[in-house]
Amino acid sequence: MTIYLRKEFEERWTGLDPFEQVKLLQGKVFRELEARRTLQFESAGKSYFAKIHGGIGWKEIIANLLRFRLPVLGAEDEWLAIRRLEKAEVPTMTVAAYGKRGKNPAQQLSFIITDDLTNTISLEDYTLDWLKHPPPYAIKYQLIKKVAEYTKKMHLSGVNHRDYYICHYLLHLPEDGSELTVETIKLNLIDLHRAQVRSKTPTRWIKKDLAALYFSVLDIGLTYRDVLRFIRYYTGVPLRQALKNQRYWQSITHKAKKMYLRKQRKGDAI
Repeated sequence: MTIYLRKEFEERWTGLDPFEQVKLLQGKVFRELEARRTLQFESAGKSYFAKIHGGIGWKEIIANLLRFRLPVLGAEDEWLAIRRLEKAEVPTMTVAAYGKRGKNPAQQLSFIITDDLTNTISLEDYTLDWLKHPPPYAIKYQLIKKVAEYTKKMHLSGVNHRDYYICHYLLHLPEDGSELTVETIKLNLIDLHRAQVRSKTPTRWIKKDLAALYFSVLDIGLTYRDVLRFIRYYTGVPLRQALKNQRYWQSITHKAKKMYLRKQRKGDAI
């Protein structure tokens, strides 16, 4: 069994079973599956998010593997990914509590509680009207630069996200309600429950992340020059050198466009 409790939860749950206390949490439920529950709750005037995982059973594990998908067994992957990203200086979630009990992957119980990132908007929502109302050049430039640099740090640290869309970046809004500026731009990467952590990120998983990210920005009005700018900051080398491996970037573009066409077909079928 593994337990981490930050001071406020250590004091609140002294002498109590953290796993039982987590089951009693009440708040706004964002997702409720048979084996996972995600909710926002308040405690002592502070807002948190909790993800509570129950055992998913061997049937679900085997079903995922037969579909060539790695099953999410619990909160441990997110816990490890957050710790690795913190070391890599990629702004992410802050853990307030974590627990894992049981060695059997099919019956394992686990939870993770993180501080609520308040006064934020997802990059997906922030960029929704960019086609009609393009942002200031400096803002777009800085956002591309930050996402590229964080993506590079994430992959170099041995982490791949597996749900790497811009909706999983939260942009902090100025507290005083003023306009966003280059100096006030702050992003946090969230939703790491499917992330994988290794000593080195395999190329195929890097490509999957990059393709997913590119897919998620295809409708926001980015230019070819914007894409090149991302590549330059992501690789950290001069653009001419980065583009020598054209087949690499073409394969990512191909994956992204396949995802986009699949999304369109699903939309047409509704």
